[in-house]
Amino acid sequence: MKHYSPEFKADAVALYESRPEATIRSVAADLGVNPETLRNWVRAAGASRPRGRRAEAPAE
Repeated sequence: MKHYSPEFKADAVALYESRPEATIRSVAADLGVNPETLRNWVRAAGASRPRGRRAEAPAE
């Protein structure tokens, strides 16, 4: 099992949080980590961001 430094984990979570259009899967692929691994780091960090890739358009 590969181990990652706390700094790498924090940077990975910050990258995910800074890219609202990106999915866990796409950020994980960019970093070369398993998507479930990144998902666990995001959960452990208590990071949150709106669900979905796009903000909903206002109703007319």
